[in-house]
Amino acid sequence: MKRIILIILISVPLALFGQSKSEIANQKLQAFVDQSKVPGLSISISQKGELVYSKGYGFADLENQIPVSPSKTKFRIGSVSKTLTAAALARLYDDGKIDLDAPIERYVPIWPDKEHQITLRLLAGHIAGIRHYRGNEFYSNVKYETVSDGLVIFINDRLINKPGTKYAYSSYGWNLISSAMENAAAPQGGFLTAKSFLTVVQTEVFEPLSMTNTVPDHADRKIENRTKFYQYQNGEVVEAPYVDNSYKWAGGGFVGTTEDLCKFGQAHMEAGYLKASTIEEWQKSQTTTDGKATNYGIGWRTFKRPSGKTFYGHSGGSVGGITFFLIHQPSQTVLAITGNMDPLNYNGLQYELMELFID
Repeated sequence: MKRIILIILISVPLALFGQSKSEIANQKLQAFVDQSKVPGLSISISQKGELVYSKGYGFADLENQIPVSPSKTKFRIGSVSKTLTAAALARLYDDGKIDLDAPIERYVPIWPDKEHQITLRLLAGHIAGIRHYRGNEFYSNVKYETVSDGLVIFINDRLINKPGTKYAYSSYGWNLISSAMENAAAPQGGFLTAKSFLTVVQTEVFEPLSMTNTVPDHADRKIENRTKFYQYQNGEVVEAPYVDNSYKWAGGGFVGTTEDLCKFGQAHMEAGYLKASTIEEWQKSQTTTDGKATNYGIGWRTFKRPSGKTFYGHSGGSVGGITFFLIHQPSQTVLAITGNMDPLNYNGLQYELMELFID
């Protein structure tokens, strides 16, 4: 009897403390959903590999009133795809299959001569001088059968600056990285036996991390539990236009769940899935030739907070989706939040919630 009472006295305050955090989070999130008009939102927060908060708000499909599930509903994660791609690149690097500082022509022989040489390291840090979207390219509805086919969009353009001298964000740089990965992953690096980029990511990231609900966003295929996509225009929520993201799998082409992203984040807390030195190298800010830090490593951005905490992760903007993914290694906390509408500004809510659960 005394033992039972002791357990109750110890466990009740802890439960109430956890509940209060959840209640605060729920109030903040519900207020955000009401104010922003986002049709559907998913958030998952984990600590030391265990989910401490995971909830869906609103609908994945407004017309059919299908509720959001953080374990099932697949959202466009946008540029968080770069961080997934970076993990596959890291696995090849750990296996000695790829050299970040070799000329890109070693892995992509179709790359034409340019005025300056570029490398995978420069590409991954957005300092290689590759351009970003122009015009309506972000709304492309063209299906590209292969990664190499997608290179045609920018392959013949001049570099926008001398590599290494300036940070200039570019999703197309990651297209080039994915092409290199295909050839590097082939047996003995043979170009005739190159693996498809999507196969590389599946075998190096999704399968070992049990990310069963993260897949390529094939626009022309039915994908189970994929949300509908919306935009906020002239004060109204409308369906987003049809787009095909096959031109940028590596830089913004995946859909997935927030709970899968928590699994992914946890794999980057300590050595195991990757070498500890590789995790550190990938997350460490690169610098331009004049010594300025870019706050961007190899697929990972650095978020230094006023509280003194440092988060690593990425944001992701898509047609019909805005995502944030953050990790805090000292507390082993991961947060993934995504909505099925653009534009959508979280106004720092993602950081507030990280701080709430860490503290």
